[in-house]
Amino acid sequence: MLPTSPHSSRRALKSIHHVHGSRVSTWTYPALGPCRGVILAVHGFRGDHHGLARIIDQLSDFAIIVPDLPGFGASTPFAGDSTPASGVSDPGAPVAASSAAAPSHDVAGYGEVIGALREELGLGPDTILLGHSFGTIVAATFLARHPGTFARLVLINPICEPALEGSQAAMSRAAGAYYAAGEKLPAPLGEALLRSRFITDVMSLAMLKSKDPAMRAYVLDQHRRYFSGFTSRATLREAYGASITATVRDVAARINEPVLLVVGEHDELGSVPAQRALARTFPRALMRVIGDVGHLIHYEKAPEAASLIEEFLANEHPWVPRGMPRMLYPHQDQANAQ
Repeated sequence: MLPTSPHSSRRALKSIHHVHGSRVSTWTYPALGPCRGVILAVHGFRGDHHGLARIIDQLSDFAIIVPDLPGFGASTPFAGDSTPASGVSDPGAPVAASSAAAPSHDVAGYGEVIGALREELGLGPDTILLGHSFGTIVAATFLARHPGTFARLVLINPICEPALEGSQAAMSRAAGAYYAAGEKLPAPLGEALLRSRFITDVMSLAMLKSKDPAMRAYVLDQHRRYFSGFTSRATLREAYGASITATVRDVAARINEPVLLVVGEHDELGSVPAQRALARTFPRALMRVIGDVGHLIHYEKAPEAASLIEEFLANEHPWVPRGMPRMLYPHQDQANAQ
């Protein structure tokens, strides 16, 4: 039976963290019993923490921390904008020294949020990092750039191939034109286009695989509630651009921590063969495929995904890295040379 509320049934503690001018709203769900570990989770494009509610409910033995990424949900954008989506300013928010110094709403920028939360919440290296969809790119890229900061990585519906390549290229270009039009049109028309319930329903129905009426109604309701929770048209377009130009495979070879890939059998954004190729790129990865689902595992197959995650985290993973050399970023090479 599906939850009647769009929220997790678990109680959460809300905290606000100031990251490059953004008020990052973050929800911490304490474990309901003896805690088996802490998970920091990153939601997907156009979503917020609500999208992971069913996963959170299933992983009751873990403390789970989920921020709304800047520009989405209850979090304000980067660049010193301290006005939340409600339009009410926060007098206690620090003022950014310069909007030019703020990061973009992209993979690197959202990685700054992971780093800030890890430091401010005192998350140790035994913490698990989890991402869904676009969040898999953010999570994987952060861990590749900061090895050892998290113990394990869980990727649900990982983005394994560029959106502008392969069978989804035409759809991705159409979506790009949609977001570009939404930004360039006069504000009333652009806002109406980007927040259109009709287009949101079309997107939802294109990804849904479940034939269960209750599940289909639940997914439609979730997307209607939260897909329009972005704070500005420019932020939305910027984040979309990042979501179609980066992939997990770009950084997979740099991650030596154990990785779990939870894959949908009919995922339009990552076929099973492409996901297998991604899994082979990681030095230490385990891939599990869930049948009869596409890109909405976090809604349609949450119990199955949670079971795979619990099994993965219960294992000791006595794997030996393959000895693949870690690729350093230019600034890391310079630091090592000094």
